[in-house]
Amino acid sequence: MPTSRTTAPTPHALKPTGKGPNLLVPGLYLVATPIGNLRDITLRALDVLAGADVILCEDTRVGGKLLAAHGIKGRLERYDEHAAERVRPKALAALAGGGILALISDAGTPLISDPGYRLVKEAVAQGSAVFPVPGPSAALAALTVAGLPTDRFLFAGFPPSRSAGRRALFAELAPIRATLVFYEGGPRLAASLADMAAVFGAREAAVARELTKLHETVIRGPLADLAADPRLIAPKGEIVVVVGPCAEPVASADEADAALAEAAARVGPARAASEVAKALGLSRRELYARALALKRD
Repeated sequence: MPTSRTTAPTPHALKPTGKGPNLLVPGLYLVATPIGNLRDITLRALDVLAGADVILCEDTRVGGKLLAAHGIKGRLERYDEHAAERVRPKALAALAGGGILALISDAGTPLISDPGYRLVKEAVAQGSAVFPVPGPSAALAALTVAGLPTDRFLFAGFPPSRSAGRRALFAELAPIRATLVFYEGGPRLAASLADMAAVFGAREAAVARELTKLHETVIRGPLADLAADPRLIAPKGEIVVVVGPCAEPVASADEADAALAEAAARVGPARAASEVAKALGLSRRELYARALALKRD
């Protein structure tokens, strides 16, 4: 039987209000804010912040500075891990009543290692509209400048504070064939890099610090070199660590022969060699010669 699901109203199904320089429809707006350079905010983000009934933020002082820098007067309310349980019911009630709420973090895209997941989940469950207002993200900014593969990546947030917990997490992530992105605090950076080097081995990596700010720095190299770099011993500022993916596994001769035998039972030697070469990342020419040899035997 068909299953039911909650579908949030689309912007076209909602009646715009007259607030702000551009009309906004009721709902929760997840507004990305600058990670450093205040000019990185989008025009749409400014429209939403100017038109929102309430702006939920991690720190009202940080949010206040952002609004003041752009000449916006708005009602700020603290929404962090300590205030979330108290504020969330009021925010959901305001949304249910047709309010316009914006959620911002201190820097970057809300919910990315910041509060907001439960608010979004419950807003969707009650049928309120939720809109992304995309923009800056420290994780994506670091990924783009790291010089490492970007076609597949995994954001893993902050590693545990203790070495045993970090190494357990890194061991879990080690087999994943994707570039890994972590946030880390300055005081733990060197120890965290050392644990990465111990678990991930000689992978290439990059440490990005203070992105878009005056002292923006990106240091690239093998993990062991980064762990020993004196510049990365308890540096200040916001830090992102990007680690290259694990190497492609190399199939053994027995594994290649088994794969060739299975393929050759269905198709000719040339086609079998092509299939196995693609699947195992081995030389098609060498596999074809091996397939002929196996056929003779």
